[in-house]
Amino acid sequence: MSNSTIHKNSKIIIGTRGSDLALWQANFVKDQLAAIGIEAELKVIKTQGDKILNLSFDKLEGKGFFTKELEDELIKGSIDLAVHSHKDLPTNSPEGLIIAAVSDREDPAELLLILKDCVDLQQKLSIKFSGMVGTSSNRRKAQLLALRPDLEIEELRGNVPTRIQKLRDENYDAIMIAKAGVHRLGIDLSEFHVEELDPVELIPAPAQGVLAIQIRENDTNLFAKLQALNNADIQEQIAVERKILNMFDGGCHMPLGSYCRKDEGLYQVWTSKANEGDEFPDRLFMESKTTTGLAEKVVSKFAPDRKFPKNIFITRELPETSYLRRALQKHSIEIEDRSLIKTFATINKLDPYILKRVEWVFFSSKNAIEYFFKLDPPLSKHAKFGVLGRASEDALRLHGKIADFNGEGEGIDTADIAENFAKLANGSTILFPGAKDSLRTVQKALSSETKIIDLPIYETVMDEGIKQSYAEVLIFTSPSNVEAYFVDNLLEPDQQVICIGKSTGKKFDEMGVKYTLPYSPDEIGLAEAVFGLDY
Repeated sequence: MSNSTIHKNSKIIIGTRGSDLALWQANFVKDQLAAIGIEAELKVIKTQGDKILNLSFDKLEGKGFFTKELEDELIKGSIDLAVHSHKDLPTNSPEGLIIAAVSDREDPAELLLILKDCVDLQQKLSIKFSGMVGTSSNRRKAQLLALRPDLEIEELRGNVPTRIQKLRDENYDAIMIAKAGVHRLGIDLSEFHVEELDPVELIPAPAQGVLAIQIRENDTNLFAKLQALNNADIQEQIAVERKILNMFDGGCHMPLGSYCRKDEGLYQVWTSKANEGDEFPDRLFMESKTTTGLAEKVVSKFAPDRKFPKNIFITRELPETSYLRRALQKHSIEIEDRSLIKTFATINKLDPYILKRVEWVFFSSKNAIEYFFKLDPPLSKHAKFGVLGRASEDALRLHGKIADFNGEGEGIDTADIAENFAKLANGSTILFPGAKDSLRTVQKALSSETKIIDLPIYETVMDEGIKQSYAEVLIFTSPSNVEAYFVDNLLEPDQQVICIGKSTGKKFDEMGVKYTLPYSPDEIGLAEAVFGLDY
């Protein structure tokens, strides 16, 4: 069937798997086709992945075990069009077939569904210590264990409702699932505690959240009509992700996450890769004005023979369990970790009358959280919490509190975070526990109707006589640490600098020194920044 696929008064046949999600996706495309004047009907086809449910993905033969049978039917001519979850497709189409169009991208975030009696808010991701998590994905396994090495990861197969039922039956303490599938099926998750992991925190599979419409290459008439459904921007972005997958020669079993998006004219790519599901993954963040050569640049950073710095210095003590410490030790990078400043409490009592009127408490640092909760604050049970990023969110969890606002997803510029927080909290009473002489960036963004309560709760004092570090990379975690270090020391010619936060970077701008700014101001962002350095 070449150009004759679409006849007047005839229907084209859409091939699909038979799961609830696959049928939703096929009907979604059928409705889109109807909107452009093409009638269609569905034909359900079973795939190898549907038939073999007792083996994990990495035990199944070859690639494309959710797609091959659909492609075979398309080649034979028994269907005219196949609808796939794009992430299930091998990176190379069989001869004679092409991807004619891709859909808009559903949110590619991951959801962690946790049984409510297995929740521990003091733990990162809210799962109880050594909890059992179900997932069939090595990509998810590697990244989960990097964040929570105590977790027990167990195999989980089946379609979306089946997997959720297995959690409901208490076969697991939690399961991880793509947000896109849950959202498309409209599943009620109110019986579970739900943690949403942003795609820059837990990096999704290449093309996650996107549908692929596949046809025969010689059906040029159908191809032309399908361009009305094609999202060219998403097509360009996922092409980077899938080229990375292709260059690594990876299938569904590879612990590879890749996510590309366009932000203010720049292409941003996050990549996570391990060799095995239980290996600590390497992570990389890269920005580019063009997608040309971008996948190649990403992949080159993961070359087995690439060089890393011999040692790094960081102005913070790193515990043995630290994400950054484990990321550096994987590549035998020596760590010199010492804080150059000391902090002291400036108050020892809080006014209960004021605290009970507070609607929001906003923290701009981990220190503010520690000093605030040491005073056992008598807050209203309705008080909400805002934080600048993931590091502060993790510190807040240690006190059994969940952030209602986390600026991490709003970008790394504190002014942008402040603007987004203002949209949420303007007009309310907000308490700002923080350092004496804080920059007050968030407060400045709030409206005049907002009641702002500044609470200088600690102050920072610089150490004296700080010894110089001769490490190849210097990581500065605050403006105060920059000031303290350069009282008596100079930068060596070959040393590279990484800064947490733009306010820290401004100190080096004043000095005329180049530096790397991680995308996220936390240990994951620092690990990405070190991995991305050129050596």
